[in-house]
Amino acid sequence: MKEIYIGVDVGSVSTNVVAIDRNVNVLFKTYIRTNGQPIDSVKEGVKQLKETLGDVEVLGVGTTGSGRQLAGAILGADVVKNEITAHATATIHFVPDVRTIFEIGGQDSKIIIIKDQMVVDFAMNTVCAAGTGSFLDHQAERLKIPIEQFGDLALSATRPVRIAGRCTVFAESDMIAKQQFGFSKAEIIRGLCDALVRNYLNNVGRGKNLEPPFVFQGGVAANKGIRAAFERELQSEVIVPEHFNVMGAIGSAILAKDYIEKTNAKTNFRGFDAADIDFSTSSFECKGCSNRCEVVKVSMEGKVIAMWGDRCGKWTNSL
Repeated sequence: MKEIYIGVDVGSVSTNVVAIDRNVNVLFKTYIRTNGQPIDSVKEGVKQLKETLGDVEVLGVGTTGSGRQLAGAILGADVVKNEITAHATATIHFVPDVRTIFEIGGQDSKIIIIKDQMVVDFAMNTVCAAGTGSFLDHQAERLKIPIEQFGDLALSATRPVRIAGRCTVFAESDMIAKQQFGFSKAEIIRGLCDALVRNYLNNVGRGKNLEPPFVFQGGVAANKGIRAAFERELQSEVIVPEHFNVMGAIGSAILAKDYIEKTNAKTNFRGFDAADIDFSTSSFECKGCSNRCEVVKVSMEGKVIAMWGDRCGKWTNSL
């Protein structure tokens, strides 16, 4: 029977589930649209894993992403870690000498600075989505071009054209103007790729000391045009790892593996039957102090199994 560690990365756009063996070989990976239903997407990912790998022994489970607490409660995770730690862990495993990680997803993006295989600095985008995948998706819809063709079209452009990419509204206005000037769709798409990279480096990367080797991951790393734009801007090679779109999930699986091996603990994994159990969430405002924290509860078949959100830990530690 195969022995595996499961990693789950629940984001606003996608839920990624992976399985690795003791040697961190990726045995299974899947990308599922979250569609505002993280519980359903986690269940679906676990079902797909079971159907693909058959009978396996789960040695440990790790979760990450914005929905990591919820996924951890549903699955019985051994390790629940933030995205910075998870992404850095996976990247350091596959590219040990990495110094700078560019991670761009559908709704958020981040830069992670590594020194001697340790995270020494990081930054994330705040309110602007002009440096994320949703920016490209929106422009692809306007140009009536499948997003999957964006990269190849950008690479086919023979002339550069500058698009204002600081804001989606400005980008759309500039695109219309450039089309009226007679620039081709390929040239405009290359300009959009350059604009996204400029915006990303100027905002998320502001004040950061960016040094090679550079690693580019996240869903947007599938776009060859963005990778080429990074290489033009940085005048350096940019590495895209094989499993670029599930690095957070791989990192959480590695963290679970490290924890189990270090502590010799038995996993808290609830089993694959958890995919068939009804879970529900609710929240309430704690009036114990002036903070008025919103406390989130996760219930399984009517029983509360996890709580979080209180700053003091009063409710979180009550279970």
